[in-house]
Amino acid sequence: MASSNDIRAAFLDYFARNGHQPVPSSPLVPRNDPTLMFTNAGMVQFKNVFTGQEKRPYVRAATAQKCVRAGGKHNDLDNVGYTARHHTFFEMLGNFSFGDYFKELAIPYAWELITKDYGLPKDRLLITVYAEDDDAAAIWKKVTGFADEKIIRIGTSDNFWRMGDTGPCGPCSEIFYDHGDHIPGGPPGSPDEDGDRFIEIWNLVFMQYEEGPPGTRVPLPRPSIDTGMGLERIAAILQGKHDNYDIDIFRALILASAELTGQDPDGPLKASHRVIADHVRSCSFLMADGVLPSNEGRGYVLRRIMRRAMRHAVKLGAKQPIMHKLVPVLVRQMGTAYPELGRAQRLVEETLELEEDRFRHLLERGLGLLAEETGRLGEREPLPGSVAFKLYDTYGFPVDLTQDALREQGRGLDTEGFEAAMQEQRTRARAAWAGSGDAATEKVWFEIRDRAGASEFLGYDTESAEGEILALLVDGKPAETAAAGTEVALVLNQTPFYGESGGQVGDTGTIAGPDGLLVLVTDTQKKLGDLFVHYGLVQSGTAKVGVPVVATVDHARRTAIRAHHSATHLLHEALRRKLGTHVQQKGSLNAPDRLRFDVSQPRPITADELAWVEAEVNARIRENSDVTTHLMTPDAAVELGAMALFGEKYGDEVRVVAMGEPDGNKLAWSIELCGGTHVRRTGDIGYFRIVSESAVAAGVRRIEAVTGAAAEATIATIQARLNDAAGALRAAPAEVPDRIAALLEDRRKLQAQVAELQKKLATGGSAAAVEEINGVKLSARNLGDVPARDLKGLAEAIIKQQGSGVVALVSTAEGKASIVVAVSADLTGRISAVDLVRAASAAVGGKGGGGRPDLAQAGGPDGARADAALAAVRAALG
Repeated sequence: MASSNDIRAAFLDYFARNGHQPVPSSPLVPRNDPTLMFTNAGMVQFKNVFTGQEKRPYVRAATAQKCVRAGGKHNDLDNVGYTARHHTFFEMLGNFSFGDYFKELAIPYAWELITKDYGLPKDRLLITVYAEDDDAAAIWKKVTGFADEKIIRIGTSDNFWRMGDTGPCGPCSEIFYDHGDHIPGGPPGSPDEDGDRFIEIWNLVFMQYEEGPPGTRVPLPRPSIDTGMGLERIAAILQGKHDNYDIDIFRALILASAELTGQDPDGPLKASHRVIADHVRSCSFLMADGVLPSNEGRGYVLRRIMRRAMRHAVKLGAKQPIMHKLVPVLVRQMGTAYPELGRAQRLVEETLELEEDRFRHLLERGLGLLAEETGRLGEREPLPGSVAFKLYDTYGFPVDLTQDALREQGRGLDTEGFEAAMQEQRTRARAAWAGSGDAATEKVWFEIRDRAGASEFLGYDTESAEGEILALLVDGKPAETAAAGTEVALVLNQTPFYGESGGQVGDTGTIAGPDGLLVLVTDTQKKLGDLFVHYGLVQSGTAKVGVPVVATVDHARRTAIRAHHSATHLLHEALRRKLGTHVQQKGSLNAPDRLRFDVSQPRPITADELAWVEAEVNARIRENSDVTTHLMTPDAAVELGAMALFGEKYGDEVRVVAMGEPDGNKLAWSIELCGGTHVRRTGDIGYFRIVSESAVAAGVRRIEAVTGAAAEATIATIQARLNDAAGALRAAPAEVPDRIAALLEDRRKLQAQVAELQKKLATGGSAAAVEEINGVKLSARNLGDVPARDLKGLAEAIIKQQGSGVVALVSTAEGKASIVVAVSADLTGRISAVDLVRAASAAVGGKGGGGRPDLAQAGGPDGARADAALAAVRAALG
């Protein structure tokens, strides 16, 4: 039996022999199409090649492309696990021609591969073509020898492909496999075509037209080929299966799930095993490509996939997280073809375990709240949408989990009511935003951008430049002039001021002009991507639209910002080398006084790891190597080893910043795509010091650090404090740790001695300290500064010594009153410690108190009334 890995390799080998360039799968996060949430087809990475916007050094390509369909237009999530061929993650095998060959080769290539290399019987195959595509029909007839009835003409859009409303388009031709007459269903184009007997395995798209305005379509000068064959579908056929979930890569995961849960892999709950097997694939590959679970965007879809699988794990009876235990099985199956999976294995396992542990707590709480609500409803009465929204909005319980739980009860959900509640919340949020005045201001920037064009940034090479004032805003509204004392927003035709973006803060400085004009710039922001807006105060003169000015950046501040930004690049690379390539930037701040860097990392970074990273960055600084920049295409930059940030949109040309001595085959030690400003040599950073490391979100850690003068100031402050501590201890700075340890040990011993003495003092009083009220012995004592935490133990000791009666103790440590009352066991039937302590609490300004009938505690803000509290106990006994 051919394995899935063998089938994938055979496909790529076949097309390589026929002059195609094997191209690695692109990431699941598309880099060249912001309209897509995830890569969902093999042609996505070649979209710009097909439209002519990008050139590649080859005209034929073959790929095994990772794909996910779980959000937006292409969403198969709800069907996964319950059908034979729906998946969230799948592999698309494809061959492509960029204006090289067309139908006359694409069709024979496909036929030869599936009938000779894969050995599929010809009598099991059917072909479809677009009804008007006589060329394809003729070629298929010549290549296959099929009769006309086995080359089926389809006249619908199913066999005509479009990239969009406009752009490349063309007819399709599909290859179907007949699984046999024992399976219901008819051939394509028949009334029973939706059955499972005839399964499409390969789609060949013939891009031969350019779609223009409605009703216009012209032939492309260089027709192209785009094909797609699902690996899971062809593997099922070659492995003698009808169900994709029975192939090797799924079966291994399903059997592992069955072993972990003790449930039959093919029993009544087999759909749950399938959901878990499919979803662990999509979750693992998405995280390997930089997506982490969150509450919005791609991260939300990932979390939804995770939670659907985790819900099925609970249905299977799993008492502990199991999904992370399936990752090694997946890596063994697919890690050779996709090495990024192995590199990210630890990140994936730790994130899955963390998420599943949290989900179980969420599920337990949510199902409990849901049970309370459904308990008030009639049999099969739908849950009101407002209740589902409350569970979602207040308690964080996802609506799809609510629907799952309701479905098991045979109960529905008032979805219209839920959507109405959601819409009401959106309306409130929109009104709050619009009321801030931001909407009107943003509209102004569009008008300025349309009228004046983009700002030209000159700040990479200079900190001072001439320009012209193109636009002036006062109080958010356009103005022609602004007098001294006015706060303004200025737009110049060109500027050396960096507008805040990419984590780097905006520049400050001055804008000077004729007649004594001086504007103190306090911030620079980037609007609409390329409009630089200078915010500041007109200190003297009058600012006017159209006048020439000289813009000068604050040199010292810019120098400090550059140092922190360059150090961030070195920090990023050092973290990846120490912790693993799963480390990716999730946010940053590069300011004049510090840097803040957020990275994907599921566990705290240890002190030893931080020390290694800090030392490594400083080693690169001491090299004092050149910091170089290169302009190139995004693909060339990535091939060079540059790190690109997922989710960032890159144009035809990108700026690559390289620093550190060359490392192996790499251009430099650190290579990143970056539009910020940087030092000229790494030595200009001066010195790097990590200040703190902490958690900022699930799976994200934050490092704060300083460089240069800020680092020196930090070290000086630490040294000064160390010297002060040494002086107070009358020791040398090097002796401070040992001296403090000795003092702490002495303090511990003294505290133990004091506690013992206080206990003896409290429990060793004379018989006169015990009074009798209504036949009940009472020990009522104000213990002063005895710590409140010691009161319970003292009360229990005294009541034990006393035998029968009541003990009331008050501590006035830190000015507050803490009260404990103990009652012997023989009296709890008629005297409650809770009642007595509440009476005492009221006397010191407290509210209530609680505990057991034999031991209770309370407190109050007024420690000066401790004796009144004891008097209240006496009164309560009297």
